[in-house]
Amino acid sequence: MTDDIDHTSRKLLNRRGFLARAGGMAAVVAAGVASGETLFAGDHTASAAPLPGTGKVAATADTDPLALLKKMIGFDTQNFGEGGKTKPYAEMVKGLWDAAGVSSEIIPTPQPDNVHLLARIKGTTSAAPVLLLGHSDVVPVEKDHWSVGPFAGVVKDGQIWGRGALDMKGTNSATISALLRHLGEGGKFERDIIVLTDCDEEAGEYGSSWLAKNHWDKLDCGMVLTEGGWFIAQSDQTTPMLITVTRQDKVYFNLDLYADGTATHSSKPMPDSSVVALSRGVAELGEYDAPVHLTDVTREYFKALADATKDRRWERAIRMMLRSHNQHQLERTAALVVKGSDYPYLHKALLHTTAAYVIEDAGYKENVIPSEAHVRVNCRGIPGGEKPRDFLATVRAKMKHRGITVKLAAPDGVSEADYLDQLDETWATPPADIDTPLYQAISKASAQTYPDAVFAPALFEAGTSLGPWRDHDIPGYGVYPYVIDNDQLVAMHGNNERIYVDALQKGTDFMYRVFDRFRA
Repeated sequence: MTDDIDHTSRKLLNRRGFLARAGGMAAVVAAGVASGETLFAGDHTASAAPLPGTGKVAATADTDPLALLKKMIGFDTQNFGEGGKTKPYAEMVKGLWDAAGVSSEIIPTPQPDNVHLLARIKGTTSAAPVLLLGHSDVVPVEKDHWSVGPFAGVVKDGQIWGRGALDMKGTNSATISALLRHLGEGGKFERDIIVLTDCDEEAGEYGSSWLAKNHWDKLDCGMVLTEGGWFIAQSDQTTPMLITVTRQDKVYFNLDLYADGTATHSSKPMPDSSVVALSRGVAELGEYDAPVHLTDVTREYFKALADATKDRRWERAIRMMLRSHNQHQLERTAALVVKGSDYPYLHKALLHTTAAYVIEDAGYKENVIPSEAHVRVNCRGIPGGEKPRDFLATVRAKMKHRGITVKLAAPDGVSEADYLDQLDETWATPPADIDTPLYQAISKASAQTYPDAVFAPALFEAGTSLGPWRDHDIPGYGVYPYVIDNDQLVAMHGNNERIYVDALQKGTDFMYRVFDRFRA
């Protein structure tokens, strides 16, 4: 889960240096389900019926999303900044579609073994298709910091561990398992269902934007569902509390901070060390919180959170924040909300422009004091809140007295002024319309699957590859369809990524019910 990363970012990432096709449905049946109980509780009864118009049978009544996720995790699709090797993974998933009689194709990119997979389940009418967008690449791992093999798909402590378990092979597993269940029942949909397994979401030249530029006719649709909204729990970490669907992403941009100093022999340290100066600047900015901003989207989210929580003290803090009459009150009450949250980093990110220090460069030899030190700062702004240009101006003002230069990392060939104008346009992009069949299907599935939880639209604190569809004014939404706790949320893009097995299975039932709304 990330955003489009500009060419400058890719160059910096590079500087840091930092199975064959599956044999059909037999690979994902419920071999690992000891109880033998059905994993789905949808509205239709399972059967191994012939697929309409194919004469084939998709034996998916016992399809196990856990078994499929294990298989998905087993493919090393790490993306170090220039795309990953996704072809073996795509071939495995294509095997599932082939076995179910679904038309699919692998779309190669100019980068070897880096491919997209597109499947289309034909509907009974010409209504605008629903497109499901799930990326196959994952961020790199720091293997020595993992408790288990990151590509082993280990199940322990009631959780499945592995890179991509949460982001987003778990979602892919739940989505595909749910669709195959419908097909195994002989189900028909009243519109085409397009399933795009895309590459280069975590950086690279050939992601969804490249695919849309070259194959838009295959991607055109009425609505899109991808990663995004969180299913969060009460303080016991497992009871569903709030089910969200994201309708807007934060605005992604990068800043580069540079400090200069005297280059000399390391035996004679100078008082104007570039490394020291930059470190002091980073420390100062690390203590800075951008102003709190509430928008219509985040107000609705926090109101739903207040309605959902069983923690009465936290509920009061949220309602106080929503009633704040001035910025001073808003800052104080927002701090109480973050302090009382079981998901403090998530809720802080929804209230502020964030700045994360992600790549640092300085020096080239141990006996040379370098003349320059650099740090890349990844920033995420709230649409309708603080503009990126205003945050940039604040950072420059704070760093000026330290002699640190702050540059906006614009794409190659784009001036800072033009890039700020582009960011202003993104900042002003309205949230996705919620008056759509897909949004209503998600809402109804939430009420059925999690009847004691509150449902709400939300802002995604990160980003997705929905850009091409937003450019065409096609509404896009996001869900990660499993309840997670804060430790699991923190492990996303980090170490020991994992989700609850029970949550995955219930989340698959949720996805089954979403698609049930489109049954013919």
